[in-house]
Amino acid sequence: MSTATNVEATAVNTIEWLAADSTTIVVPVYQRQYRWDIGGCEQLLSDVRAVARESSSHRHFIGSILSAADDSDADTELVLIDGQQRITTIMLLVAALQHAVRDSSPELAAELGRVLVRPDDPRRTKLRPHDAWAELYESVVLDRGDHADRESRFDDNYAFFRSQVHADEAAAIWQGLQRLEHVSITLGAGANAQQIFESLNSTGEPLRDHELIHNYILMGLTHTEQLDVEARFWLPIEHHAGENIAAFWRHYLVMTTGREVAANGEHGVYSAFRQSFPRVDVDHLQADAEVWRHYAEIYGILLDPSLEKDSEIARQLRFVNTFGRASYPLVLSAYSDHARGLIPRDELIRTLERIQAMYLRRALVNLPNERLIARLCRARSDGPDALERAFARITPSDERVSAVLKYSELPHPAYVLGRLEDVDDTDGFDVEHIVPTVPSDSWSGDGAREWIDYSDDERNAHRALAPTLGNLTLLEQGLSERYFGEPYTVKRATAYARSAVPETAALQSVETWGTATISQRTVRLTAELLRIWARPALTEIDDDGLTPILDAVRRRGWPAGWEREFEYVEYRGERWEVYDVRHLFNRVFRRAWTDTRDAAVSYCVAHGGPIYEGTAWKGQWDQLDDTHHLYMGWDSTYMMSAVQGVLQEADIASEVFVKYSYIGNVM
Repeated sequence: MSTATNVEATAVNTIEWLAADSTTIVVPVYQRQYRWDIGGCEQLLSDVRAVARESSSHRHFIGSILSAADDSDADTELVLIDGQQRITTIMLLVAALQHAVRDSSPELAAELGRVLVRPDDPRRTKLRPHDAWAELYESVVLDRGDHADRESRFDDNYAFFRSQVHADEAAAIWQGLQRLEHVSITLGAGANAQQIFESLNSTGEPLRDHELIHNYILMGLTHTEQLDVEARFWLPIEHHAGENIAAFWRHYLVMTTGREVAANGEHGVYSAFRQSFPRVDVDHLQADAEVWRHYAEIYGILLDPSLEKDSEIARQLRFVNTFGRASYPLVLSAYSDHARGLIPRDELIRTLERIQAMYLRRALVNLPNERLIARLCRARSDGPDALERAFARITPSDERVSAVLKYSELPHPAYVLGRLEDVDDTDGFDVEHIVPTVPSDSWSGDGAREWIDYSDDERNAHRALAPTLGNLTLLEQGLSERYFGEPYTVKRATAYARSAVPETAALQSVETWGTATISQRTVRLTAELLRIWARPALTEIDDDGLTPILDAVRRRGWPAGWEREFEYVEYRGERWEVYDVRHLFNRVFRRAWTDTRDAAVSYCVAHGGPIYEGTAWKGQWDQLDDTHHLYMGWDSTYMMSAVQGVLQEADIASEVFVKYSYIGNVM
């Protein structure tokens, strides 16, 4: 057997590898800019703390680091091909730790310094980023104190670590850092770096969220345990969810967390799963997997309501599917409670009816449907009354719906007419426009005048009402095709008279058809629509698109337009002229420091900030009182998370809403 000569892969201790006198690393020009956000830093610090708490034999594997020797300079350096983000973040954590202990523990600070700076020149860092931002990085790591008024990801993440790292915890964090391991892959002169990089990161398509969840669940088990979990749990989950398995995990996590879970990039579903299940070991896995399988079985029924044995529940599930699958987290929760005997059948059906009423009424008045279901899941966890109030607040009122039904196109017409006209299965029916959307010249509504003789105003009035509720009915496809395009008087005596749909058959007694008849029929059918798709009979206001603060979007960085993200903020009945996340963060924490200080202190103790005694490092600070300061140098994701967290701690999050601006909605 021959031995590879161009690739050397060795499992190494990460800190020992970085601290070695021979290790100096340069990030090549083609590498992307450093972009880890505070979420990644939180995860790294959490992993370091976790491994520090384990026995001395435990290690934490951070993946592979790919580098190549660079002999073009007198000083041989390693060119970092893959691993820049991880190594840079570890260096920032080490720097924060060193600066926290340099006065109290010079010996530890010296050990940490061996990781950060070159032994032959303490003015040079062992990691040299891209030249465009190397000076920024070095000024942070070497604490030059020249970065008070600037913004960079190095500053943000270093500040986060400084806020979390305290001198009395330094020894434990250092112990955890020393238990990090990686595979060091060093390429020789003849190796194809790009090929190896691609093989490490992608063998075809990148891993999807549900594949990462699958690996995460199984990776810590023995082979025998893996086979057992695969057969008893994972394969049934795949069977029930089918090709929608990724959506199943997202909907399950929305249901359990009561928070929206991003599905677009950055493995948001997988990250939410790891936060919900930080440790998946054999002792807890079976109980958790039983629950996952239970919900996957329900998910299969939601996808195919014909699997449901109760005909009325199956009917309501089909109706809910008219509006897509966004409501599945709430339906999963209610259906599961019914299946386990926790709620009666009527309560499940009422919830399904409320979902339909909410979606149909919002579609009628042209309100968006994003960020609704997590809010309803949270309300449901507080009981049926809280859920009814939540539905009432986001379901448009009878007055608004009645007004738009007169002149607006009817959404989901087959579904609406099917329920209004008591036709369960509309597959064999067409939506009949009594006044055609494009009448022929010979069409007539009264048998006396043809369309060509109508005035322009008459034509425009008829066309405007053609897609509205009063001009629509269901007609059997055979009759629709046979009498297509015929004048109303012909259809009245032939097609409509022969229909088995009572509402359609009743048209035979209506002599003429025009705008007045359409308006009268609209009024009658509107009353029936409001009865079937009823809004909870409560005094809750129709909030016209306000978003609860817990459902506000946490956006990475500061995207274009962030300065006008909100129209306003509603804080416990007050209207704040607050237009961006930074201003909201400042105002909420200032108000918390005044009104709910115990909650603010409790949150900051648990999360290491963002309020501190004094200004422990240079940066953007806002003074709250003589001794306490609010650090303002975070990114937008952290700021929104902190706002949500402190309001939850104070138990007032349900009383705070944001109204997104046009810019905020399209960001």
